[in-house]
Amino acid sequence: MTTPPPTPGGLGGPPGWYPDPGRPTHERWWDGRAWTGHTRPAGGPQPPATAPMPLAGTSGQGGGIGKGALVALVTAGAVLVAAIVTGVVVLGEDDEPTVPQSAEAAPTARPTATANAPEPGPSAAGDPEALVDQLNGISLPLLDGWEKSDSSIDPVPTMVTADSYKCPGDSGEFCRHGTVSSRTATGTNVKSPEKLAGQDVGIAADWAYDNDRVGNRIHGGIKSHRLVKSAPVTVAGRTGHVVRWRVTTGAGPGGYVQSLVFPSATGSESLIIVRFAFDAGPDAPPLGDMDRIIKGIRPLTDVSG
Repeated sequence: MTTPPPTPGGLGGPPGWYPDPGRPTHERWWDGRAWTGHTRPAGGPQPPATAPMPLAGTSGQGGGIGKGALVALVTAGAVLVAAIVTGVVVLGEDDEPTVPQSAEAAPTARPTATANAPEPGPSAAGDPEALVDQLNGISLPLLDGWEKSDSSIDPVPTMVTADSYKCPGDSGEFCRHGTVSSRTATGTNVKSPEKLAGQDVGIAADWAYDNDRVGNRIHGGIKSHRLVKSAPVTVAGRTGHVVRWRVTTGAGPGGYVQSLVFPSATGSESLIIVRFAFDAGPDAPPLGDMDRIIKGIRPLTDVSG
């Protein structure tokens, strides 16, 4: 790399911007004694990247600033004014200040969105594959072939089998092959899940196969029943009890009813009752789905399931 054109005294030129012999399209800063690492596009309005100013005495005239240094100061001041004007114009156009950079200056880092930022965990309350009982803080899995009930006669969270058929005891009504509902135990002082399940299963049988919610005997009424199962069970980490009956009806194949009772994990830990009613006919859901539903019950705060 060559030095700037020599002055009449044979020395290098005063500090300033000179054509860079190594890059014809750029200029490089000469500090009066040597080339610096600062460059800029030739003839561009970009300001120098804080070019070092000549120190007092470097002009060879004692402690004062020489003519060459004065020229350099005037030049740097003019470039700075041009940069300020350019910044104001750019800001006025798009409301975002844009500072021109030299070809070798490092680009300004800007914050960017993190592509792999964690997303909120799943919530059972918004899960289309779960029946949610907000009052008791639990969700029940919605198995294949099941749907949430939208009937106004179901006062509690209820799910039913998707297929319906004409009730055997009343051809003007339509029945479902399976029904499951969740509710808080009320109107009782019983604290034992086993005892309450034994009492509630008779109510579950009446609602499903004797008189329905509006008083119709859509299955011809209950003729008899027998105990099929009574056993402790763990539900959502809580110890409960389940009682199951096989019911014979006056019309149709009858079915199975079951009462599941377990303490809630929220509030005062009141008892929760989940009632099941599965037809016994060939189109009914498999009896094993009762157990599958019990195993899939989760607290609403649990996102692991």
